[in-house]
Amino acid sequence: MIGDSPKSRYEEGGQQRMFDRRNFLRRGAVATGASAFLAAHSAKADAGPTPSHREKPGGYIDAHSHVWTNDERYPLLSPGSPASVGPPTALPEDLLKVARPSGVDRIVLIQPGGYGFDNSFMLDTIRLQPTVFRGVAVVDWHKDHPDAEMRKLKKHGVRGFRIYPDRVPSPPSFDGEGFQKMFRCAAKEQMTLTLLINPDELPIVPKYCERFPETPMAIDHLGRIGVEGPIQESDVKALLALAKYPRVKVKVSAFYALGEKRPPHDDLAPFIHRVYNAFGPQRLMWATDCPYQIQHETYEDSIALVRDRLSFLSSDDKDWMLRKTAEESFFKA
Repeated sequence: MIGDSPKSRYEEGGQQRMFDRRNFLRRGAVATGASAFLAAHSAKADAGPTPSHREKPGGYIDAHSHVWTNDERYPLLSPGSPASVGPPTALPEDLLKVARPSGVDRIVLIQPGGYGFDNSFMLDTIRLQPTVFRGVAVVDWHKDHPDAEMRKLKKHGVRGFRIYPDRVPSPPSFDGEGFQKMFRCAAKEQMTLTLLINPDELPIVPKYCERFPETPMAIDHLGRIGVEGPIQESDVKALLALAKYPRVKVKVSAFYALGEKRPPHDDLAPFIHRVYNAFGPQRLMWATDCPYQIQHETYEDSIALVRDRLSFLSSDDKDWMLRKTAEESFFKA
């Protein structure tokens, strides 16, 4: 999630955790009526029964969205609740109702920061619809055996784990022993580590690509380049430098928070073109960052940029970016 910012922290068990969107988005007040907004979209989008992705035209995959509930069985942490900066609920059924009219019928769920290390709601969502959802979980890399938890969660539809650099002590790094175990486990189990990282931290990533060359990694939201102002050439070069490492992929996502921050997002096309030229479509995957994305624009506004507006993409390129890259990373057995 674009604003699940490492810059803001809450404390859990003496360890620093950072899960606040507001400091990173810096876009003013968030719509407080977002649950009604979701309901309105759901009512319009309900197209009835949906065939499997193998039968339906499109069959696209949203590689990055979030779900949460106000059900007391799944308590949110406080502060840091995603509902404090997003809709009170972000239910899987509402997500599917806005996604399906755009040809999206599979979704990679990213554990929201407000649940901390309790992945229960995401796991239960996957359990109920295992062919529709896969998960990217969060585990505590400061504990002794995060790798054991990774292997355990893999049995329940989790195919990746979200990490961000430790910043205490500085400078930022993934040097802790827990991180090292996660990198090694991800390589052995072929699970993707998704990096929630700021643009000025991209230069630390090559060190770990070289140390763990078989570990699949994905950079969230184009490295969040362009969130806090104009897209900087130095940041773009830092992202493109990662293309030399074949196990690194990039999520082309969260357009609502990048650049000019308004649809149709044509201002991002030159930046995305450079990323495409460096990585190739087989290492790029589109995603929305719902439900945050649909507070600012429609779901269709996001997918339309890749599907309809990037003239340099061939039909095969779009198939990779909208389906096959995420499928290979998260939906293979």
